[in-house]
Amino acid sequence: MPDEPITPKGRKTRTRLIESARKVMAKDGYSQMRMADVASEAGLSLGALYRYFDNKEDLLAALVGELHEDLYRLSVSRDVDFGKDPYGALYASNLGYLTHYYENRDVLRVLMEVVTVDIRFRDFWWNMRQRHVRRFMNAMRRHHDGEGMTDKDALRRCEAVVSMVEMSAYAWFAQDKLNAQMPTIEEATDVVTKIWYQSFFSTDGAETRNRKVAS
Repeated sequence: MPDEPITPKGRKTRTRLIESARKVMAKDGYSQMRMADVASEAGLSLGALYRYFDNKEDLLAALVGELHEDLYRLSVSRDVDFGKDPYGALYASNLGYLTHYYENRDVLRVLMEVVTVDIRFRDFWWNMRQRHVRRFMNAMRRHHDGEGMTDKDALRRCEAVVSMVEMSAYAWFAQDKLNAQMPTIEEATDVVTKIWYQSFFSTDGAETRNRKVAS
């Protein structure tokens, strides 16, 4: 992939091309997406497109990279203290993640399709997942000292709930055309947050705080 542009005009053009790729992908699907269609959507020449991206794999990588940064930024609670109110913080984090996932479900569906056939995207997806795992594990160590769990047990639970949220979002939102009863974002957030909270903060594994968080 060519180096990222350093001028404001170049960065603006690159962003324009990525957004055009998103639109073409949503309309035609990744396998049918052509570089010429992306250039046309952006109102640029094909040569201009190739100055920024070598192929559509590069376009997808750039698109997914920006999307992951947004998901990571939006899936953190900034207004609720995880140390004092873990349920509220988890709810806010899951709400941010699931809202952005829903809004970008076409791209995330493509990502889950290509990770099985392209090692580049498999590694990208894995690093995305591990980044979320590490953040939660660090927060647990800072604020809750593992809640009586060993590090290994806490890590395995964290990996499980991160996968649960991701695959639930994929089944509910990315496969919305197959899902006859797609939950609302608030319903989805409520379900995954209760499971996550129960996995770490309910000592008997059966009692979960029954709490409604104002939307």
